[in-house]
Amino acid sequence: MNYNKLHFAIDKTIKAKSSQKILLKRYKNFPPNKSDAIVVIGGDGFMLETLKKYQKYGKAFYGMNKGTFGFLMNKYKSKNIRKSIAKSKLVVISALEMNVTKKNNIKKKAIAINEVSLLRQSRQTAFLKILNDKKIIIKKLICDGVLISTPAGSTAYNLSVHGPILSLNSKKIAITPISPFRPRRWKGKIVPSSTLVKIKNLNIKKRPVSVVADNIEVRNVKSIIIKVNNSIKFKLLYDKTNSLGKKIKFEKLKKIN
Repeated sequence: MNYNKLHFAIDKTIKAKSSQKILLKRYKNFPPNKSDAIVVIGGDGFMLETLKKYQKYGKAFYGMNKGTFGFLMNKYKSKNIRKSIAKSKLVVISALEMNVTKKNNIKKKAIAINEVSLLRQSRQTAFLKILNDKKIIIKKLICDGVLISTPAGSTAYNLSVHGPILSLNSKKIAITPISPFRPRRWKGKIVPSSTLVKIKNLNIKKRPVSVVADNIEVRNVKSIIIKVNNSIKFKLLYDKTNSLGKKIKFEKLKKIN
C-alpha cells in the first residue's frame, strides 16, 4: 500500500513540539479521516491517547518516539518517512473492554490497549474476588490491586509488577496481582483471550478501589467485567528491524537473564 497522505499527531511536550516545524514544512498534514496513515510523535502515553482518538477512522498508526521509553514507537526520523512506512510491518491488536459498576450503581465503559488496573484508593488494602465467568479464580485476594494485561501491554506496567510477558500471537491475557498480601504466594494467572474476567470489591465502604483503563480512571468501583473485544482493532506499523514482536522477545530474554 502507498502511504502518500499522512496526518501528523504531535504531542504538546517540548521534546515532541521541537520537531513540528521541520515535519510540517517537509510534509503536508492531511486531515486524519483523509490520510493513508497517522504518524504519531511523542511517547507511549500519547500513542495510546491518539489510537483511541482516531480509532473510528480505521487508519494505520506509525509512531515515532519523542518520549522516554517508547515501547510502542519507532525511532524518530524527519526524512524518508513515507518510504519507512511503506516498508514497515503491520501488526493488528485487539483492545480490552471494561464495564464498570460504581458503588452508586452508575455504569461506566472504556477500552484499554495495554492493561486495565484496579488499585486501592485509600490506605487500606483491597479485598477482591476474581472470577472467570462464574468460575472462581481466586475467592479473596488481599492486595494493593490487580492488572489485566494484553500481550501488547504485558511488557509495560504488568512487567514492572513481575507479571508474565505474553507473545503477540498467544491469544492470552494476564491477571497479575499488585503487592499481594494474602494469599502471599499467588503469582496470578494466564487465561485465554476469550475469558470474561469479573472482579468484585468485597468491601466497598471501608476498602474503596479505582480502576484505570490505560489513562481513563473510574473511582469507587463496586464490580468490573473485562473482556477482549475483537471488533475493536488497532493497526500499528513498525520498522522491520524494530517490530513490536521483536521488542517483546527482547524483553523476554532480558527477564530470563
